[in-house]
Amino acid sequence: MTIALLGTGLLGSAIATRLLGCGHTLTVWNRKPERCQPLVDLGAQQANSPALAAAQADWLITVLSDGPTTQSVLIDQVGDALRGRRVLQIGTIGPAESQQLADAVHALGGSYLEAPVLGSRPEALEGNLQLMAGGPDELMEEALPLLRQLSQKPVHLGPVGAAMTTKLALNQLIASLTHAFSLSLHLVQQGGVAVEPFMDLLRSSALYAPTFDKKLQRELSGDYSNPNFPTAHLRKDLDLFMAAAQQAGLNSEGLSGLAALLQRSSAAGLDELDYCALHQLTAGQTAAATPD
Repeated sequence: MTIALLGTGLLGSAIATRLLGCGHTLTVWNRKPERCQPLVDLGAQQANSPALAAAQADWLITVLSDGPTTQSVLIDQVGDALRGRRVLQIGTIGPAESQQLADAVHALGGSYLEAPVLGSRPEALEGNLQLMAGGPDELMEEALPLLRQLSQKPVHLGPVGAAMTTKLALNQLIASLTHAFSLSLHLVQQGGVAVEPFMDLLRSSALYAPTFDKKLQRELSGDYSNPNFPTAHLRKDLDLFMAAAQQAGLNSEGLSGLAALLQRSSAAGLDELDYCALHQLTAGQTAAATPD
């Protein structure tokens, strides 16, 4: 296939690398052109604009930071070049934003499938992302050969909005589980309890989630570098979940404290670090009391 990929951040660059490894002809674009160079070294072509990237593509894949950015790039910059193009929108945005984007793409003569993923750079490179799709049945069928190179089992959840709703529901669990584990870990340590006996009890209980062990060493060592999913993205996705929950008439006030906590990550210098760096925020006064 001839594919254009817009957005070569952590996830986008990994997806692009995977597609090149599968033998596709790939054109890439990023608002920071230097971020395309590693992909050019692997055989991708680099476009000077989103419209030029889309011009000859069978599929146009977007992996951009948020809804407004995706709208700006696809509708304002690609614009009329969307006619006859099939868009695969992977970036996490709100369900309502996704529907608005689909309507705008259709108005310009293109077709639109939302396809957010669970997983990050390692899974993308291996083609093991958990991919959920929302959009027309016939477009899903057309996309399957491509989707199966990114995910072993792509799941079609329904019309546009269904996949983004599911993605936000899953990312809310990432935020809540990480927050809950961080607080518990701090408390047992402050109480003088050794970490391993606590973890042994947790692992053998119904309370255990694998993400606890996945993040344990980072939290114990305080090393949050080389993220696959940064704190700023977790904050953005939790805010999107709360907005969607409010629109659905749900009571999400229990998440307000966590959302407020994550608002402090920028000033704390945690935005570009791994999302479990929120462990520094839950430390509260104990962080200041920790000796150098």
